[in-house]
Amino acid sequence: MKTKFHALILPLLLVLLLPLGATAAKLDGIWKGPLKMPGGELEVIFRLVSLADGSYFAMMDVPLQKVSRMAVKAEQRGDTVTLAAAEAGSRFTGQLSADGKQIIGTWHQPGLDAPLTLTFTPVPVAPANAKVRLTPPYREEEVNYTNVAVNQRLSGMLTIPAGPGPFPAVVLVSDAGAHDREGTVGDYRLLGNLADYLTRRGIAVLRFDDRGIAGSAGDFSQTKIEDLITDVQAGINFLRARPEIDFSHIGLIGHGEGGNVALLTAAQPLPPAFVVALAAAGQPGTVMAMQQQAAVLKAAGSTPAQVEAAIKQQTALLEVIRQTPDVAQARAIVANMLQQNNPTLEAAAAQAKAIEMTSARYRLSLQSNPLERLGEVKCPVLLLNGTADLDVQADPNLASLTKALRNSRDVTSKKLPGVNHLFQPAPAEWPLVGGEPRPTFSPAAEEAIRAWVVARSLK
Repeated sequence: MKTKFHALILPLLLVLLLPLGATAAKLDGIWKGPLKMPGGELEVIFRLVSLADGSYFAMMDVPLQKVSRMAVKAEQRGDTVTLAAAEAGSRFTGQLSADGKQIIGTWHQPGLDAPLTLTFTPVPVAPANAKVRLTPPYREEEVNYTNVAVNQRLSGMLTIPAGPGPFPAVVLVSDAGAHDREGTVGDYRLLGNLADYLTRRGIAVLRFDDRGIAGSAGDFSQTKIEDLITDVQAGINFLRARPEIDFSHIGLIGHGEGGNVALLTAAQPLPPAFVVALAAAGQPGTVMAMQQQAAVLKAAGSTPAQVEAAIKQQTALLEVIRQTPDVAQARAIVANMLQQNNPTLEAAAAQAKAIEMTSARYRLSLQSNPLERLGEVKCPVLLLNGTADLDVQADPNLASLTKALRNSRDVTSKKLPGVNHLFQPAPAEWPLVGGEPRPTFSPAAEEAIRAWVVARSLK
């Protein structure tokens, strides 16, 4: 399960103060609000369900930080309710409004004190006879195919435009971590939204579950970049055998790490016809880790001195991981350093983070150089990055990738104003669904991808 939380960049501890006499039932549902900070805002979402013993089952989402359904410990003492996430270190203190629809208060975290209002939304309940989803104007097919390189079964969804075809097609490749075919983060379906947009406009799309997820076999925790490349190649070969697909115009669209996987796949024999890389990294792993932390701290309003101190702590942590091959020893040292750097961090949270940071996959990510072999890519490439992306900053990564793709006959590089790492536009541009803003894939990004793919498919 993916828990990419940027090395405790935004640790969370919420304390909600309720008026005397407030009942547990009043908290059942969804509580969410925008946490404003310099340079933007983060939406924080809590889902609470009361249990028979009077306690709550609670989860937390922070979509822009890729936090999805994080377990929250809920405790009630008189009129005070505490919601504690594993990555403790910040708090929100608020007062329930008289009508029970808002909790108004202040969010506190190192380097930032900000007002925050959580607004209540009941959990939506569909009518018994209501259709959950309208039938789309294209064909949908559940598919299974085999990565013959390792005899691994993969499961996915193929969507084919209406009409006889053959159609240009793409394989979608997810970001770092184990994802389902939708690329689900909270309630947001990054890959599912993009697939729907493209298929409605004449492009067939294959999206698949990562190894060990949903219908796909295997164990994602043991998967290396080389394995991901063979999984993508298996998807391309599956499409090449389909009569509805134009086998000469099959490309890849990868998001985040998936963009790097797509580019590396294009450096192999029998490459795709084109690659679209969304927020792909163009810097070594250790550089990316530092850039990510600095960007988020600056966005949260941290002072230059605080940013510098945090970077020094991060550098020391990464050096310990690099210089300590014994996993158990490295894990113990890292957990101790995390707690010394953040005294409010609970031992269990420090241990969990230490396990993640000393894993084989994380070590490999630090050693990675995403520019290797890109000189072997010959096919057309579209590089897209958002200016609001705190994970993969647009300017340095686009510049280095463009330079490394020197032998490609057609490289297009573009920055999308206000778009974040999940390729969502600014929250002010989100559509209203049921009176509530709903995150969506950037329309500007969708159209840029479609137009570029169609133009290359006509050549």
